[in-house]
Amino acid sequence: MNPSYNNVMKNTDFQTWYDSLIKPSWTPSPGVISTIWTILYPIIIAVNFIVISKLVQKQISFAVALPFIINLIANIAFTPIQFGLRNLDMAAVDIVLVLLTIIWAMVAIWPHSRVLAVAFVPYLIWVSLATVLQISITVKN
Repeated sequence: MNPSYNNVMKNTDFQTWYDSLIKPSWTPSPGVISTIWTILYPIIIAVNFIVISKLVQKQISFAVALPFIINLIANIAFTPIQFGLRNLDMAAVDIVLVLLTIIWAMVAIWPHSRVLAVAFVPYLIWVSLATVLQISITVKN
């Protein structure tokens, strides 16, 4: 079978599954969610690049960089957990971890770079909403 056909079928299966979930009435559309992440990912990448650069240059300690590293791993893990494994409970735990590590990262970097801390504010706002949404979906299903 054609590999692109398999990808289309997997996407169709994902969409059918996601559409079948009971979601709050205020759930953003997939297009809105996609647009927001398209804006946030460059910010997240830039902040993490600067944090890792500061770590390598010994301008900050590993303890300051640690919440950024954990956050990045948890953020990347969300999609495979939610949409690959289709495990709503594990996805809820993961998104809470993402939220908590954003806060931890902002607090940790604040004494070293207020600009980097403030750059994470849109990420914090969106993930706060996403956390409430994910927990709502988990509870309803």
